[in-house]
Amino acid sequence: MLSAFAQPSVPVLHIEGGVATITLNRPAQRNRLENADLKALLVHFDTVNRDPEVRVLVLTGNTLGQPKPVFCAGYDIGGFDEPGHGATFFEEIPDALAAMRPVTLCALNGSVYGGATDVVLACDLRIGLQGTEWRMPATALGLHYYPSGLRRYVSLFGLAGAKRAFLTARPFTAEHLDAMGLFEDLVTPEAWSLTLQSLLDDVLALAPLAVEETKKSLREIEAGQADEAQLRAREQASSQSEDFAEGRAAFAQRRKPVFVGR
Repeated sequence: MLSAFAQPSVPVLHIEGGVATITLNRPAQRNRLENADLKALLVHFDTVNRDPEVRVLVLTGNTLGQPKPVFCAGYDIGGFDEPGHGATFFEEIPDALAAMRPVTLCALNGSVYGGATDVVLACDLRIGLQGTEWRMPATALGLHYYPSGLRRYVSLFGLAGAKRAFLTARPFTAEHLDAMGLFEDLVTPEAWSLTLQSLLDDVLALAPLAVEETKKSLREIEAGQADEAQLRAREQASSQSEDFAEGRAAFAQRRKPVFVGR
């Protein structure tokens, strides 16, 4: 159990029951991301990707002891001056997260600022906490944002929303974000744990191979890199899989399927 303001550290990884959880762990600094945190995240992403038992990755923040919950205050701008780091290095984090094998879920349990907003967007799914604030201050700091981050903003916020984010630097409320369809659920602190577990249960109940292959195809379609033959090959392979046979049998027998990932 993470305690308030105790032993701030690089992000913590915990794996249990097919779910990997990465927790940002600098609550006294509003979970700002330092270069050491970015390096740790890349290591954690690789560990999760290599573990075939992990089907969902949850990204969240340690907000214990904070007067107002902050998931992440963004990148520590002092890190730009460190050799080999800065905006180019930061871009590796959301790009790596977007490319991960498991389904990725951001449990956005507080406000989020700067580059951390793109980390949230790089996840497949999101739940949000009521009262959350979202702000992208890049242009207010004199920075043109990196290309993949701009693409994610346009994809998920729409062009009008992306323009508002970057050309005004005004904050978005949780209600703004929910109206744009960013969240699976926008919930109170009291309903947080139950809502998160319900979404995890839904994802874990799906056929593992079909989910993994479908995620690849959706990413390729989004990037304009889809190959029709490859999409058809995945469709054909799934139609001949043990999981599809089990899914059809379970449907006919009115029971829950037991998938094995083959």
